[in-house]
Amino acid sequence: MEFVSSLQCVLCDRLYPARASGLGTRTCPRCGIEGILEVQFDYQAVARRLTRRVLAARAERSQWRYRQLLPIGPASRLPDLAVGWTPLTPAPALARHIGVGALLLKDEGRNATGSLKDRASALGVVKAREARRKVIACASTGNAASSCAGMAASMGLRSVIFLPEGSPEPKVTQLLIFGATVLRVRGSYEQAYLLCQQASERWGWYNRNCAINPYLVEGKKTAGLEIGEQLGWEAPDWVAVSVGDGCTIAGVWKGFREWKALGLMERLPRMLGVQPEGAAPVTACFREGGPPRPVEPHTMADSIAVGAPRNWKKAVRAVSESGGAMIEVSDGEIAEAMRYTGRLAGVFAEPAAAASVAGLRRAVAGGIVGRRSAAVALITGNGLKDVRSAKSAVGEPFEIPPDGAGLEDILARQEILAG
Repeated sequence: MEFVSSLQCVLCDRLYPARASGLGTRTCPRCGIEGILEVQFDYQAVARRLTRRVLAARAERSQWRYRQLLPIGPASRLPDLAVGWTPLTPAPALARHIGVGALLLKDEGRNATGSLKDRASALGVVKAREARRKVIACASTGNAASSCAGMAASMGLRSVIFLPEGSPEPKVTQLLIFGATVLRVRGSYEQAYLLCQQASERWGWYNRNCAINPYLVEGKKTAGLEIGEQLGWEAPDWVAVSVGDGCTIAGVWKGFREWKALGLMERLPRMLGVQPEGAAPVTACFREGGPPRPVEPHTMADSIAVGAPRNWKKAVRAVSESGGAMIEVSDGEIAEAMRYTGRLAGVFAEPAAAASVAGLRRAVAGGIVGRRSAAVALITGNGLKDVRSAKSAVGEPFEIPPDGAGLEDILARQEILAG
């Protein structure tokens, strides 16, 4: 890890040495489990190697184009699966519907297993191989698990996945296709998480859980690095990100901060963190201060249904430093956002992904985001991962007989008779 200088506790700021394998110190010994660590880089050294000219000449179109800003060895084997450099697509009709001046969608559903979590999992399997571990473990409601299993399969590793009850069947099926050992825990995500922690310690598996593994969040920051580069180093006014544990919004913001530290971006965006009303402990931390009060999550957005977030501190710091805001949306608003994001932009977003768009719309209505603003919404996962929720949002198709009886009436009601 040529450019990694140390690990720093987000609570007490104490520095610890970084270990190339990614094992060893995971949380601050002084602050305990709440002392989440963050990877620190020697930005002066990175700046000598990573410039606009160097990046413009690089043929690599994946997250590995930012290798100097990732905590991996120079000779480490990388996954062959496509991760990163996802499209940043203008959505003018959706922008008008939401009420902003310009809107771009960062479609993370284009990653290898269909979600932004591939960015962290790709880094996780690299670190597992560096540590000479044959098994990687993960607790997840779905996306982190499927990405972990897929990346592990591509690198010849075994994966063990702990899922809470109620995880969407398409995500469970994806895990089984990738050959994972899938353990459905009859309990909550928190219980599945703790069981994964205990099992990883007992059997020496590499632990992919971002909440306590500081190296993996570095993969998520590449989404922010890409947005900055794809926009020609000009920041949008706002970047909307759905929030569960807090790792993603913290990582995306770190990517922007690093571009500024390297002198490649001057102005940075404001971060809009979006949580479901039924699972919003990080929003409460942002508004009230202090650590989160655990809640029992109730939301259709399973990927962000986190009742006891461990990376709340990083998330709150990201929103605060950026001058941003946090907002809650109802499941009804999320379902509606799934519909109009698909209809107006041609992007199929799963509930957690559509939450960012729903939050942006509510923020405009509430005067938080200005109507002339330019915004990016992070679409964190593909809607095919939760077809049941999508069907509940859009209903059923029309049924007609083979002779087409009633077809004209249906088309008239849909106002599509004229070509």
